[in-house]
Amino acid sequence: MLAVDVGGTFTDVVAVRDGLIQTAKVSTDYSAVYGSVVEGATTLGVEGSRVFNHASTHGLNAVITRNLPKIGVLLTEGHRDILDHGTVGRPGEALLDPNWRRSFGDAQRPLVERYLRRGIRERVLADGSTLFGLDEDQARSEIRILKRCGVTGVAIVLMNSYVNASHEQRLREIVLEELGEDVPVSISSDVSPLAQEYARASTTVIDTFMKLIFSDYIQKLDDGLRAEGFEGQLNFADCAATLVPAASAINQPFRIVFAGPAAGTVASAHFGAMIGEADLLCADVGGTSCDISVVRDGEPSLKTTFALEDDLVVNALANDVTAIGAGGGSLVTVGLSGEIQVGPGSAGSTPGPACYGKGGTQPTTTDTCLMAGIIDPGTFADGKIALDRELSRTAFEDLDCTFTLEERIRFAYEMGVQNLAEGIFNVAIKTGVDPREFSLVAYGAAGPMLLPATMDLVKCKQVIIPPHPGLFSALGLLSTEQKFAVSRSAYTMLTPDAAPTMNAIFDEMERSLTESLSEDVKVSITRSFDGRLAGQTYDTPFIQVPSGTIDADAVALMVSNFHDAFYAHTGNKFDLFPVEGVTYRVQAIVESEKVEYPILPARKEGTPLAPVRRTILRYLYDTDIEVPVYERTDLRAGDVIDGSAVISEKLSTTHICPGQRLTVGRYGELVITSV
Repeated sequence: MLAVDVGGTFTDVVAVRDGLIQTAKVSTDYSAVYGSVVEGATTLGVEGSRVFNHASTHGLNAVITRNLPKIGVLLTEGHRDILDHGTVGRPGEALLDPNWRRSFGDAQRPLVERYLRRGIRERVLADGSTLFGLDEDQARSEIRILKRCGVTGVAIVLMNSYVNASHEQRLREIVLEELGEDVPVSISSDVSPLAQEYARASTTVIDTFMKLIFSDYIQKLDDGLRAEGFEGQLNFADCAATLVPAASAINQPFRIVFAGPAAGTVASAHFGAMIGEADLLCADVGGTSCDISVVRDGEPSLKTTFALEDDLVVNALANDVTAIGAGGGSLVTVGLSGEIQVGPGSAGSTPGPACYGKGGTQPTTTDTCLMAGIIDPGTFADGKIALDRELSRTAFEDLDCTFTLEERIRFAYEMGVQNLAEGIFNVAIKTGVDPREFSLVAYGAAGPMLLPATMDLVKCKQVIIPPHPGLFSALGLLSTEQKFAVSRSAYTMLTPDAAPTMNAIFDEMERSLTESLSEDVKVSITRSFDGRLAGQTYDTPFIQVPSGTIDADAVALMVSNFHDAFYAHTGNKFDLFPVEGVTYRVQAIVESEKVEYPILPARKEGTPLAPVRRTILRYLYDTDIEVPVYERTDLRAGDVIDGSAVISEKLSTTHICPGQRLTVGRYGELVITSV
């Protein structure tokens, strides 16, 4: 099995053969991303691999940078500005800012310029009836304008098409007649047949972009892998880090726009199941950000939509991941009052931290840990990046503040740790979990270095550092299932006489799923719905639906399940209120092979654990302290190390703080607790 996680700076590749986990890291070439993937894969060898699982932020980066193809959008006449309006909501920090504008609005950086959004005369009502039909002559006139503008794809979003798709389907036929059969066309009734017009529109636009971006990419990647001897199944990870075969991914590419952070959550859930830890706080600390998520009862927290930018909504199931601006590259700056600040700005990969010697002049968290003695400049990133401590010192000395050098470094470290702890604690509280009952999984290259210091601040049960923390998200791609999903919206009061309607909806969705799957695969089907109390404007998602024929008793069970879930979410229960179903979901889960971590042997008698060297930790405490440094490859199951100490490995460094104890687990995980 092979998996690859394409990041902005590096492409991480993981292979599992004969129970052994092999890893590789290559630079990402954004002029030809598929080439970096093939290069990394061939480093480990692709011949004989049964699956190749791929995740990337390639689509997300294209949206953020606006490096997008030119497309047109056809909307119901009078509604072409829906993409500019968004949901009309604002982020908390912009509520009182009169100058705030949506990043994708017409006044800023629109995804599709207004002249490429054309109104079409037609109108379908909310019940699916037609107020007036599609004006085909007017539609052809608007499409010919798009043709003269040189669009390479078209998104079609008509009012209420999720209940009656006939106008969208006919309009697609006209587009193909006018622009050519090879022009990608996405219609919202296929892409996202759900209520709420704006989210359906933005999702369809993103789908059109991703068809243009990924169609050529998938073909070149597949050709490159086949040329190197790969003969297995190429899969792409979606926003919930579940696997989608390449052929299916290109049919709904909006699902794979953003996958990397979700894979780390799935890796944590899989590894947590192996070690008996079902409740986890997951934190992936990279160079620029920290991605935080929650696993409860062994399952990642999901959401029905996510935002690529503030208010840029995509209707896709996604792991609930919160990103904060805290990582190894977070900049250390001086505030208006002369105080030390850390983040959210980042040095990125170019120029990078000052110690990289690539032109960076501002200190970062990496410079802080280098000056403190946590990082060894000779072994950083497996020795591939040489660090210069004097450049870090100069960067700190150049800060315009009154603190001494020692205070600047210590305060920068404490602020960096505090930022991470605050972010993790906020996510725990927002999700409604007690961090004292949860273990914190620390991964990403900078996670093991910083997160153990947050344990007393977050009040978590323990910190777990899994094997290969620097590549743990890539391992998540070998820890997940292959899933196929379909959803439909239909506002329906859940009364006994709604049973035939419910039964027809779920039967049709299940039939469409099973017809697309091979008969020789083992599949399990799950059902759910999003519902609300009559009169509410927001939904409670993922309510369980019984299998089999839906009759009056099954509808009553759906209502009971809703009230139970509503109580779990809000602490309130309104049994006498009628319940309205909004969106109905069916998921087909195909059993997939998953990575198994090898068992680490116990230490043999007469071979005591010994440090490879010692280092001095400076600036972090009242006095300098000399601490042992251990190689992670020297550790054995059952080993115990009391802090302070440092654990070194190829792509990460673990810092055990004073008053903490590290115990090596059965699979080589490092479990840190307070003593």
